[in-house]
Amino acid sequence: MRPLRLGLLRIAQETNALSPLATTFEDFRRFQWLEGEELLQATSARGEEAPGFLRNAELSGMVRGAREIDPGVQIVPLFSAWAIPGGKLDRTTLQGFREKLEEGLRAAGALDGLLVSMHGSLQAEGEDDPEGLLLEQARTLLGGAPIAATFDLHGQLTARMVRATSILLGYQTNPHRDHFALGRKAGALLVRTLKGEIRPVSAWRSLPMVLGGGTTLDFLAPMRGVFGRMKAMQKQQGVLGASVFTCHLWNDAPDLGWATHVITDGEPDRAEALAQELAERCWEVRHQGPPELPGPEEAIDQARRAVFARRLGTVCISDASDMVGAGAVGESTLLLGPLLEQARDLKVLAPIRDDQALASIWQQAEGSTVQTTVGGRLAPQLSAPLPIEGRLRVKAELPAIGRVAVLDLGHLQLVLTQAPPLAMKPSFYSLLGLSPWRADICVVKSLFPFRLYFLLQNRKTIYAKTRGMTDFDAWKHIPRQGPVHPNVQLETWEAEDQRRRGLAHDG
Repeated sequence: MRPLRLGLLRIAQETNALSPLATTFEDFRRFQWLEGEELLQATSARGEEAPGFLRNAELSGMVRGAREIDPGVQIVPLFSAWAIPGGKLDRTTLQGFREKLEEGLRAAGALDGLLVSMHGSLQAEGEDDPEGLLLEQARTLLGGAPIAATFDLHGQLTARMVRATSILLGYQTNPHRDHFALGRKAGALLVRTLKGEIRPVSAWRSLPMVLGGGTTLDFLAPMRGVFGRMKAMQKQQGVLGASVFTCHLWNDAPDLGWATHVITDGEPDRAEALAQELAERCWEVRHQGPPELPGPEEAIDQARRAVFARRLGTVCISDASDMVGAGAVGESTLLLGPLLEQARDLKVLAPIRDDQALASIWQQAEGSTVQTTVGGRLAPQLSAPLPIEGRLRVKAELPAIGRVAVLDLGHLQLVLTQAPPLAMKPSFYSLLGLSPWRADICVVKSLFPFRLYFLLQNRKTIYAKTRGMTDFDAWKHIPRQGPVHPNVQLETWEAEDQRRRGLAHDG
């Protein structure tokens, strides 16, 4: 008997529909583009799947999980394309992925199944559900062979995704720290399915609910109870998976909202009951919105008052209106300006994106005094360019970021970047000779992940609100297909769920 042959694939990006910049193949190639033997090596036991980000992520876990069930499984690498959050795919890039997927699957020969990692919130020009489209295409090309797919819990679950997959799993943690474990589970379940050991059946619910759950952190109320129940379900005999999706706020999917999904071993009624229960638990926390955030001046004052926190480490201020980790372009000056003017007694590390400003100083020598303006070019309606003068401390070229310069502005060290400044790890600064330990304030452009990466250095977290494309209320200006909480105060969710899942009938 020949060994099982499983394809391995990633197409992943978290899309912000409010971004003025389209995402292209170049954005994927800048962050991660792996094919063939290179992808196999990166996902092997000794490989590094996403250097500088994660040693082992979903694809590494899928390979491990599949081989733990059947060591003889043959992994057939297609490609791994991963871009940092940003604007919608342009039409050319989406069509390119469709062609690349077909080319890869045809070249792979006969496959018994496919392992796929996606985000779940990918958007494209002219296509509301590109991930559902790509999964349907893969399922057709595979001749109906099963697909196991993993998603970020901020994904937008759709009927097409559910129909196209046999195994569908979402992250179980927020901040996310189970990339590898989730992939491992998906790989194991797919092989067990192919061997006839299990018969996965699933059920899901789609909630007309965009905000709720407070901070939505898995270890804090009110979501601690939801996550706890979700994980307890999966300890029951015959329950293969349970997921809660809390959606990406800045997505323009017509039916944006939370969702639940449950997989059982051949028990459809049980899957329906558990998906319903999880949906009810999610609906119960809908009125607990995100906390009110301070403006930049109050955020600076809070950091200044946190004397012991600054002595023991640093204060992380998340630029909540310009979060690159949620798809913003990273060029807002609305926090940077107050930090320059009102935090002169504090040592500050901060980033900003401005390719034009970077180009204007690039030929100058390190140590020289430079004058330029930064920010406010890509979305001038949100913030104005800011004049600065300082010493050019460092010039460098870094993977996934490109050209970078550090400008010494006295109390503030400014990291000027060519690409979006995904400042969520201490290494973003330390690779350039800047020490987060010695800073009173480290500005991050991330919503949740920085809490994990800055765990050793961060002694106080502050989210600062200004005005930008990742404001918690910015999503309200995107048209929707039906009523959604909290735009509309809904007492029940079942009717909208039926419509969203395509089960509603006229009359």
